[in-house]
Amino acid sequence: MARNEAFVAASPQAVFEELSDPTGYQHWVVGSREVHQADTTWPTPGTAFAYTAGIPPLRIRDRTIVQEASPPARLVLRIRARPLPDARVTFELEPDDGGTRVTMIEDVAHPVLNLLAGPLGHLAVRLRNRETLRRLKARVERTAH
Repeated sequence: MARNEAFVAASPQAVFEELSDPTGYQHWVVGSREVHQADTTWPTPGTAFAYTAGIPPLRIRDRTIVQEASPPARLVLRIRARPLPDARVTFELEPDDGGTRVTMIEDVAHPVLNLLAGPLGHLAVRLRNRETLRRLKARVERTAH
């Protein structure tokens, strides 16, 4: 499991608003290139958006599906990027000293494959997600002020 945290100088509602905009993911998720289509009721559980990730010639087209949404405190996503295994990404938002503590937890959706990822695999995901949260923080703070 890869776990990252960041402090965002904005309310949980402002952070959740950014998480609720599927077209924004292409701007702050590391590796995401383009969002092609999104269900109009995103982030209702079961809704999805289609995206492209990666760099040429290794591009992946797949989708992200909402598994759970509890605005403005929690969003759980299933990330599909075939041929890679699915991932489960959880965003937890907690009020913290006038802003929001954002916790991002990512793990491979299949427990056995999650174990096989090992420490180096989880470290690589943590490094990527640290940058993802830095970008999310910058985007939310820029629009919230």
